[in-house]
Amino acid sequence: MFEKVDVIVIGAGVVGLSIAKSLLSARKGISVLVLEKESGLGFHASGRNSGVIHAGFYYSPDSLKARFCREGNHDIKELCRLNNIPMKEVGKVVVTSTSEDERRLEDLFKRGLENGVQLELMEAKMLPKFEPLAKTKERFIWSPTTAVSDPRLFIELLANDVVRLGGRLKFNQSVQIDTNNLHVTTSAGGYFAQHIVNAAGGQADRIAKLFNFGLGLTMIPFMGIYRNTSSVILPLKRLVYPVPNPINPFLGVHLTLSVHDLVKIGPTAIPMLNREQYSFAQKWNLRDMLESLRGAYSILKGNSHDFPQLVRSEFPKLFESKLIEEASKLVPSVKAVPGWKKLKPGIRSQLVEAKTGQLINDFVVEGDARSTHVLNVVSPGWTAAIPFGKYVSDRVLTYL
Repeated sequence: MFEKVDVIVIGAGVVGLSIAKSLLSARKGISVLVLEKESGLGFHASGRNSGVIHAGFYYSPDSLKARFCREGNHDIKELCRLNNIPMKEVGKVVVTSTSEDERRLEDLFKRGLENGVQLELMEAKMLPKFEPLAKTKERFIWSPTTAVSDPRLFIELLANDVVRLGGRLKFNQSVQIDTNNLHVTTSAGGYFAQHIVNAAGGQADRIAKLFNFGLGLTMIPFMGIYRNTSSVILPLKRLVYPVPNPINPFLGVHLTLSVHDLVKIGPTAIPMLNREQYSFAQKWNLRDMLESLRGAYSILKGNSHDFPQLVRSEFPKLFESKLIEEASKLVPSVKAVPGWKKLKPGIRSQLVEAKTGQLINDFVVEGDARSTHVLNVVSPGWTAAIPFGKYVSDRVLTYL
């Protein structure tokens, strides 16, 4: 027997939970079941991100990222305040090292203003008033609305809200889907859904393809490694970022703070072969490997990104000395810190357009009356989760 459910959400990450909460809040009496393949919350991206609440000035003004990051910055802070989740409004400086960086900095500033983000472009002499340990060439951007919080506590809050509103959350639920009848079978039982929401993170593209969505896309996982020290040893006041490289969609090695009085340097963006491989010693998955290699080949034959340069620049950052060298370009006193400690790495599940080799820069939502597929929700996915979840749930509700 298959139990009837209005909506099944596959994936209990921050986006899946946000969608479920929004559905339950918007329509009284709706039945929502969230299925998670792991034994608890935060095993992957939602529990392994940097904890930065981004302001929203990196992204193209017409993108979902820009729209929902700006809104989400406010929403996530408000929820943290209302629920006593630790949060620090520390702000961020974006600094430069070269003349080319200076030009890109001004472009970044203009983009931020176009996105409606509160920013200031300042001369180098003002930097010590914001972050005395940082250095810049001529100018820097000050972002006062950038903040930090604890992503694990936040997803626990969302999970509790889903249950409080009448939703159900089940763990250890690997799924098999009959796409013709919308039958979902797990080890704990079978379900018939009126609508399926695929928010499976690093596995979302595979589920989408079962429904004939996400076609022409492949995925490459990129591993992000951080190291940390106590803020007593390195008394940083603000987050310190470089100007991002326009060729590859990563923010570069930077320095972040945590609500637990840590200073972190990182991350790397190391191309990996396995989607959930957090170390090279983990078991290898042949299917993951073949798909990642196809994605890498697509990038190599395209002309949008310099993949060989990315590999050459990122793999040395596996070594602490290289990570410190990169971070010291922003904050020179990083070199004097003894005993950097490793943090759990994370995986960025980056979609690639197979035909062109273009790395997809925006969130992707595809679907129809039977299913909705949330793809490529990489950074700033956590910051954007609340308004983005409402956007997806509003779309789903039009079909119910």
